[in-house]
Parts: sequence; structure tokens; C-alpha cells
Amino acid sequence: MRFADIPGVEDVKSLLTTAARQNHLAHAQLMVGAEGALNLPVALALATYIHCLDRGDDACGKCAACSKSGKFIHPDTHFVFPLSNVKGDKDEDRFKAEMLKMWRTFLTEQPFGNINDWTASYGGEDKQALISRDESREIIKTLSLKPFESQSKVMIIWQPELMHPSAANGLLKILEEPAPYTYFLLITNAADKLLPTIISRTQIVTVPLLDDEIIEDQLVSKGIDGAKAARVSRLAEGNLNLAFKLLDSEEDDNAARFTEWMRACFRKSYGTLVSLAENYHALDKMSQRNLMLYSMNMMRETLLRISGANDLNRSRGEELKFIQDFSRVMNVDKVERSYTLMNDAAYHLERNGSAKMIFLDLSLQLSTTINP
Repeated sequence: MRFADIPGVEDVKSLLTTAARQNHLAHAQLMVGAEGALNLPVALALATYIHCLDRGDDACGKCAACSKSGKFIHPDTHFVFPLSNVKGDKDEDRFKAEMLKMWRTFLTEQPFGNINDWTASYGGEDKQALISRDESREIIKTLSLKPFESQSKVMIIWQPELMHPSAANGLLKILEEPAPYTYFLLITNAADKLLPTIISRTQIVTVPLLDDEIIEDQLVSKGIDGAKAARVSRLAEGNLNLAFKLLDSEEDDNAARFTEWMRACFRKSYGTLVSLAENYHALDKMSQRNLMLYSMNMMRETLLRISGANDLNRSRGEELKFIQDFSRVMNVDKVERSYTLMNDAAYHLERNGSAKMIFLDLSLQLSTTINP
């Protein structure tokens, strides 16, 4: 992967390539980003750039090193990633080789994927993925060797916050005394869960979420209708991976669903709310998440309307008309409370709670919030 393959984040790309060209690249980079940020693709592109034999503003994409990096098989780029306890092969080496093969396939097919996509790719989605305590010993063993082809070695550690404490302490020792010509690229979505001593030994590179316009352009470039691309980009909130998933989900009329739901909550039509909960339960997980994201987005739009920041409203047509009407019965406290309730519900849905119970409980709490 090259930097040219990554949309947006131009400042981050420029920072890293300039540092590498001037030989000022820190030996340990902590690439921090919220869920959906492209910090893993950025790390992969940086590894390609480090090994490139004819680099300029970007890796050339043509040399032998770039060819191998593009397939994630460069012998001087090493990967550490979390795994669930799914081992079914007593041959340790064969199991590791198979997982590495699956990892490369995952990076090729889902370069913007997250931890859930990764565990689903090898059938481990029902178990906690971790970086085992043995990995720190493997890192030391790997880095004790000289580079095979490149002048430098690159160790990419994905989701270091999922490290076993022993592995984390082992990593700390390696960062204190790094092997020569070695770069560590740590990619995290939860830097607050890392050991402070690990953070203090790395240079932090913050990778922001994408602007709506960039996501919209990416979707349009894939042949998506402009109106749909605009709608999905608002729901994705900077998360390109989520945007692609929303496209793959069933086309939902979330505007009509949200309108009916809020009206039923305001009127305290409990029979309707029970019926809506059953309908919600029948949706697939992505459609459920889609509706919840849309609903939280509409609460944001309502807050902007209440605050008089109409120029910042992104709703149009029937959506905007409903927001105008809805804002008359809402205030800042109601919107804040409603948004928090929806966000909590989304959290429980992600952890496989009963969609029907979560939605009904949320609806009852919204009823007393919107119309006390």
C-alpha cells in the first residue's frame, strides 16, 4: 500500500514522508486514531515508503521492494496482531503460518477493516482477541536478525492495547533498547489503555477521521449515486470502513422510521413502540446500527436547529422539515439526554444484547425524556 492509496489525511502523509526523507523518523511511532481512522493503512504505507528503493514524495510502487510490500510479503516488514483462541492445529509453526496468510488476505481485501472484521475473517468473532505473552519473545527473536533485503526492519503492531500484560512489559523493554535500523509502528484505537511508559517511548502521530466530502468522493468514485453517497457519508461520521458497510446493508428508509419512532415516543403510544421494537429486532445487525447512527445524527441536527446554527444543518428536504418541527418540542437538555440514551443503546447492541429489549427500553426512556 502506498500513501496515494489512502484518501485524505494529507498532513499526516506529509509529516511522515518528510521525516523519513530527512532521516528524522522516530524509531517508535504510535499511530493513534478513533475507530474508523485510517491509521493501519497509514502504517502500511509508511512501511512501504521506508523499504522503497526509489522513493520521492511517495513510494515508487514499481521497484521490487514495493512489489513485495504491496502483497504484504516483504521479508523486513513484520506483523503482530491480536488473535482469538481458535487454535485447531497442534503444529505451532503451521498454525502461525496459516494465520499470517489469513492476515495478508485480510489486508488485501479489507484494508480499512477493524478488529471485528479481522476476527470474523478467520471465525474468531465470538471470542476475545488478544496479543499473547509469547509475542514479546517472538518480537525479540525476529528483531535479533539483520535485515534481509532492506536497510531497515519494520515491526507493525496492530491494536497493542490488546496485549497481554506480560507481552506489554516485554515490548517496553524492546522500546527502551531498540535493535539498530528498526522502526516500530504501533497502531491503536485506544491509547488510554496502553501503559504510560510505552506511550512515553513513542512519537505520537494522530490520524484524524475523514471529512464527509472525502468519504462522499470515495463512494461516488465507486459508482454510488451522489445523493446516496451524501446520505451515507453523513451517517459514517468520518469512518470509511463503516460507509462501505452501510452501502452493503439493506436500503433502509430511516427518515420515515425515525419520524414514526419519535412521534410514538412523544405521544407515548406504547402499543406502537412495542410493534416498532419487534420490527427493529427483525432487522439485520447493520440495519439496526444504521438506524441508531441515523437517529443520533438527527439529534445533532436538532441541537443545531435549537441553537440557531442553521447554517451547519446538513439535513435537506423532508428531513429538514421534520427537524424544524421536532426542535419545537425539544431543548438542549432533552437532546443531550436522548443522544446519551441512544449511544448507550448502540453500545449494548454492539455487545450482542437483545435488540428488541434494548430498543423497547430505549423507547420508554425517550418517551419520558421528550414528553415528561
